[in-house]
Amino acid sequence: MATILVFFITLFLGLPIFTTLLIGSLVFLEQSDLNMLMGSLPLQFYGSLEKSGLLAIPLFMMVGELMNRGGLTDRLISLAFLFVGRFKGGLAYVNLLTNAIASSILGSALAQIAVMSRVMIPAMEKKGFDRGFSSAVTIAGGLLGPIIPPSMVMIIYGVIAYQPVGTLFMAGVLPGLLLTLAFGIVIFLTGWISGFPENTEKDVPKVRITEVLSNLAPLSIPILIVTGIGAGVMTPTEAGAIGALLSLLIGKFVYKTIKWKELPDALFQVSLNSALITGLIAAATMFGWALSFEGVPDRIVEAMSSWTNSPLVFLLLVNLLIIFLGMFLESMSILIVMVPIVLPAALAMGIDPIHFGVVISLATLVGLVTPPLGPGLFVVMAGTNISMSRLFMAMMPFLLAMFLFMALINIVPMLSLWLPGYLGLL
Repeated sequence: MATILVFFITLFLGLPIFTTLLIGSLVFLEQSDLNMLMGSLPLQFYGSLEKSGLLAIPLFMMVGELMNRGGLTDRLISLAFLFVGRFKGGLAYVNLLTNAIASSILGSALAQIAVMSRVMIPAMEKKGFDRGFSSAVTIAGGLLGPIIPPSMVMIIYGVIAYQPVGTLFMAGVLPGLLLTLAFGIVIFLTGWISGFPENTEKDVPKVRITEVLSNLAPLSIPILIVTGIGAGVMTPTEAGAIGALLSLLIGKFVYKTIKWKELPDALFQVSLNSALITGLIAAATMFGWALSFEGVPDRIVEAMSSWTNSPLVFLLLVNLLIIFLGMFLESMSILIVMVPIVLPAALAMGIDPIHFGVVISLATLVGLVTPPLGPGLFVVMAGTNISMSRLFMAMMPFLLAMFLFMALINIVPMLSLWLPGYLGLL
């Protein structure tokens, strides 16, 4: 167990997750006296990067990079405002709906919260919304991205767990839509109880067909990606490539907001971010390999079997562990570290690996916004100067909805498995 002990010590010392995984693997080799395995270390490292599913990561990152540079995110906000801005508290619904639509733009919940908080919180405050409520809506909306496809979290889980990414994407559709609806109900009830600022005449947008059409092009990108994968017409990697090309064409020729000279810098940024994630995956593969030699997954299966034979109780324990880790780590890092450890136990319990992927992805997101250490809270606090207590009180209804929704997903696996089954992907 020295590998796990060293991992957590280096992690809480603040070392980068890549370094902690690498040190843990090396400590295993040193402690086990299996020096003959040292030659296998490079093979494990590079072998983990040969998985074709990893190609989707830089491609979807390129989609997000080009959409941001081309101002397509702003177009999505304008489109959402045209349809829901007329309702009382319309900007809150715009915030939520834009996050749901723009889930393809950023693979990270923290990144999505950071981007949207700079745009939506000042806009909502300007219209008279409370800063705490504006921040809470933005955080809640940011949690939708890693669930609604295309999701970077799902890609990473699929690669690590050897599960089809397209099936995972479809498994996230219904939970993502239901979670959006749940947050929408929270917004409605908040307005009904506390009241929202009244819309003035100029706040109510006039829906003109020309204005709708002018902002409609960016919506074609996530629609094409989801429907193409769901219909089996394209793989996630192909969908990412087509999405990136479509983002470039729309930004360059429809809105004329992307210049050719920007492409090298965009490619450079995507390369840096992709290298970070793939490096983590390679290090995590070595770490999982070391844990397998130490028999950690087998011990976890034995321990869980001695405590309970209930898959539901097992999922509860995993959720609690992941939520705790989510208070310190980003969702992708948690998946990379924990999936090789807990997935064998989940399979031994008879839990469907696709359903387990949705469950564990949701749990990582809850940890991001769980006080007092949720990183998502600090991202918003840094940009708005809001106090932790005020933000926590505003987040309470959304957290309650999130916990209830998590319980529902755990109890009713068909919420995540129905659509993939209907499409013949299971």
